[in-house]
Amino acid sequence: MSAAELDALLGDAWDDRNPVGHAAVLAADERQEMLADGERALDEYGLNAEFVPVAYGGRLERADRLAELLRTLWRRDPCLGLGYGFSSLIASVNIWTTGDEEQRRRAADLLLANGRIAAAFHELAHGNDFAHAECAAHPDGEGWLLSGRKEIVTNVRRAEAMVLFARTGSGPGSRSHSQFLLLRDDLPAGTLRDLPRFHSSGMRGVQLGGVEFTGCPIPGEALIGAPGQGIEVALRSYQITRSVGPATTVGPLDTALRLAVRCSLDRRLYGGTVADLPYVRTVIARAYADLLAMDAFSAVVLRALHLEPESMAVYAPAAKYLTARILLDAFEDLRAVLGARSYLRQGTYGMFQKLARDVAPATFAHVSLTAALVTLLPQLPRLARRSWLADPSAAPSLFDPAGDLPALSLDRLSAGMPRHDGIIGALAELSDGVPTGDSDPVRRFAARCRDELRTLRDGCAGLGPADITIDASPAAFALADRYTAVLAAACALAVWRQCGTRYPDAALLGTLDRLTGRMGGPPVLTPAEREDVERRLFDLAVERCLDSRLFDLSARRIPN
Repeated sequence: MSAAELDALLGDAWDDRNPVGHAAVLAADERQEMLADGERALDEYGLNAEFVPVAYGGRLERADRLAELLRTLWRRDPCLGLGYGFSSLIASVNIWTTGDEEQRRRAADLLLANGRIAAAFHELAHGNDFAHAECAAHPDGEGWLLSGRKEIVTNVRRAEAMVLFARTGSGPGSRSHSQFLLLRDDLPAGTLRDLPRFHSSGMRGVQLGGVEFTGCPIPGEALIGAPGQGIEVALRSYQITRSVGPATTVGPLDTALRLAVRCSLDRRLYGGTVADLPYVRTVIARAYADLLAMDAFSAVVLRALHLEPESMAVYAPAAKYLTARILLDAFEDLRAVLGARSYLRQGTYGMFQKLARDVAPATFAHVSLTAALVTLLPQLPRLARRSWLADPSAAPSLFDPAGDLPALSLDRLSAGMPRHDGIIGALAELSDGVPTGDSDPVRRFAARCRDELRTLRDGCAGLGPADITIDASPAAFALADRYTAVLAAACALAVWRQCGTRYPDAALLGTLDRLTGRMGGPPVLTPAEREDVERRLFDLAVERCLDSRLFDLSARRIPN
């Protein structure tokens, strides 16, 4: 089963008669419900098999394939993307990386039967600060006795099982929490109470709830891994979801850009179309470049899960952070193209406001942007001193989005600090000996990124113990932010070098222009060069839209 087959199953999104088209998605959103016809279609497709490793009867083998399928779904309806799919993936990866054979079998059987597994990690009082979670499991004979609350949990009321994060030790630090696989039917009556649903402004169809445990006995075999291993398991497992997640969010931006292009071509204003306005063409061109930046960055990070898994503790949070920032900014920019239509909740352009509301929580769900930077900070001084501008480039296969990959090897993921940064090594190789004022704009961008990396290296190498924690200074957070932009630019340069003429050169220049803009400093392109690049990008966006092709690097034809 492929993304193209899923697209064909979902049909033409613009057909009002389609039970999973835009009109039906908007109607379900108004009712604050999951789209029932959409869930039935995904049951028919067997989407849950994509979350189950091949060894246990599923189809999970390549992270990039999984991301492409989820991107297809998120392009149609992020509520389905999260409420049907991604929430079970977030929970189940902990089982695949650390669970025992019986736990893996039970999880696989449940998912392959179109069941759901909730990830019960969050407590309102502590947010992403899992080290202070209070829901506790105390030893009780050969099992555990569970008490406490979990809140803002996707699908917790309608999931057959949950992966629960609970305190199992009284001391501070990372060894005081564990994870458990709980099946609802195995819990005694009266020991679990469902809390009222939390209603939200975005992802309105997603069932957000909570549970309260009161002296709930759970068997010893429910423990995932060893006692006190809960945070370590999460740090390893979530490298998968924090790599797949950024790639999926290209989907909603694709639909939003498609809506903006259509609006600019259809709407009449000032004696012509909106597309005749230079400002509108520029906004669309830049949003298109933003989408390509997200796609190239996330494509390399997904391949790194297979080829450079030891580096994912850096690459996964970097991708999560930067793609979320780009996504939110691009939606805000595109709002100017649609004007008042960007707030309409029905009609041709009604999907824009829904997508804009849905992507906002998607960018901080699972891990906030600040938490992503906090994950990065402790690793930057070591990389700055030992790796940057010293390590060799990663293998060329890392930078070919269409290339073959070995099967995902979960046991190679590590919660420790990476010693090497092969993506930055590629940047050093590409920019070696290039003068800052080179006549070739691509080489000028490479030199600009190299110079930025040198500044970053000096700044990060000087970070002290107080600047690599949640209490770090704004200047330290700014260094981590700029590193993510350099990393993404290195990915774009290496992808285009590796893939030759497969992708348009204007797309590379536009992508690099947007990414270096996030680093600060003077622009690399001259005004004339930028105008030419943005003109070509706008024309390409219109061509892709009219030809019913995706805006991403695949340019795959779609039914809408």
